[in-house]
Amino acid sequence: MTEKLQPDGAADEEASPPGADPAVDPAVEPAVEIDPLEGRADTPQASPDELLAALRWAFEGEEIAPAVLELYARHAAMVLDTNRVVNLTAIVDPREMAAKHYLDSWRVTRQVSLFGRTVLDLGTGAGFPGLPVAMAEPEARVALLDSVQKRTDFLTRAVEALGVKNATVVRDRAEEHLARNHYDVVLMRAVSSVRENVRMLRKVRHSHKDLVMLKGPSWGREVRAGEREAERLGFRLDTVWEHKLPGEMGARAILVYRAPGGHGQ
Repeated sequence: MTEKLQPDGAADEEASPPGADPAVDPAVEPAVEIDPLEGRADTPQASPDELLAALRWAFEGEEIAPAVLELYARHAAMVLDTNRVVNLTAIVDPREMAAKHYLDSWRVTRQVSLFGRTVLDLGTGAGFPGLPVAMAEPEARVALLDSVQKRTDFLTRAVEALGVKNATVVRDRAEEHLARNHYDVVLMRAVSSVRENVRMLRKVRHSHKDLVMLKGPSWGREVRAGEREAERLGFRLDTVWEHKLPGEMGARAILVYRAPGGHGQ
């Protein structure tokens, strides 16, 4: 797996198996395939004021510039609007978006040194965590990578509309892009398990210095399951930072792995 196949939180949908409907002969009429990128027409549209209020609630007590929260609110509005035609996220409640998408992404900037560094958000989807990171840390250069054109088209519009000068959008497959480019930090959020993530990067593990994974409460089990594979490939778990989202929305963890050699050195 080299890219996020489903947006964050999106549930897999499967067409009914052939023969489930006796009125349809699968030999004559093939089963209808459901496009996982098909928009959610019932996506609620929150007002900018409602989205900003939700973000202020989620970030209460955090040191973040009001201008950054306003950018987050504008991006959230674009995500909800586009979600009607392109499936970007299953999380559409303003407070859930504020906590699970923006606060979770932003906290990377509190725990990982990104000033003056090059960052790749691998499998960015609607822009998480890379776009909130770029908005909060203007001295980092952030590439938002996804292999699906509908997502990168949305991100290109968002980056231009929001004036995020330090973010670029890349449509490519992860291994192919990393084989040609070097980064200081690679971010991965809801792409796959720890074990599968390091396996995916095994051929390009010298293309970056740090691998940062954003994980849920089962992070410990994932680390143990992937420990042998990570060690074999030269990835060393350096830091784990656990944190909680507001409103009893769950526990999260930021895992920082040191990649072998860093840029092949």
